Amino acid sequence: MTPSSPYGPPEPPDRSAYEDARPTLVRMRRRRRRSLLLGLLVAATATAVGVTATRGDEPPADVPPAPTQGMGLGGGEVHPVPSAYPSVGAGRFTVADGGTSVHGTDGPLRRYRVVVERGSGQDADAFATRVDEVLADPRSWIASRELRVQRVADVDQADFTIYLATPVTSERMCAEGGLTTERYTSCRLPGQVIINLARWQEAVPDYGAPLETYRTYVINHEVGHEFGEEHEACPGPGEPAPVMQQQTYGLKGCVANAWPYLDGRRYAGDMVP
Repeated sequence: MTPSSPYGPPEPPDRSAYEDARPTLVRMRRRRRRSLLLGLLVAATATAVGVTATRGDEPPADVPPAPTQGMGLGGGEVHPVPSAYPSVGAGRFTVADGGTSVHGTDGPLRRYRVVVERGSGQDADAFATRVDEVLADPRSWIASRELRVQRVADVDQADFTIYLATPVTSERMCAEGGLTTERYTSCRLPGQVIINLARWQEAVPDYGAPLETYRTYVINHEVGHEFGEEHEACPGPGEPAPVMQQQTYGLKGCVANAWPYLDGRRYAGDMVP
């Protein structure tokens, strides 16, 4: 795998936000000692559970998890980043090796490359394999017969790059294009599809479908923007959500759907102004 460095390393998170949880037992009065020790035991147990109950690679020891901010469009809700993945990485990326054959039957060829942030605990080749599977699927954008796709490793050959980046890094990258993600959502800038590691690892609350369904959705949604697609609305309660619906912000009565083509036809909702 070949490292690349389109972005400098982000500043380390502000440690001042973390309270010092180490009480001074010497000055505690004897009558409070028992309750204090019990409280420390409960806190230590909770911390151990939070560290070991991971669903992915553990973060590097020198990268403390930090809380994310709210969704912005959702009334300032707070979405904490758990210990299953780091909130910040190196700010440098590793390119997935090799490439794929051309997928699709007709139309212009859109070449993409796949990169993963170093220090994110994710493997670039594994992420690229998942992206390849989604974009080569006959339910994906190639079903239009108006474009073809191929993964390449050389930046000079690629029309766009798909990034997997930690919440802090993805926020900074998206902000360069004037987009506010508050470390929660993924985004697309011209030539850059930026997948937020937090969403890749956790999906969103109340999505009502497996994590793999959300991962497929977020790839198709953000790549759809790169292909010129705009946001769409839920057609009605109980209907599949269009892939260009902002499913990360809620299904609005629809049910989760990861594909732009259903039963061989382009499935879409009304355009969102």
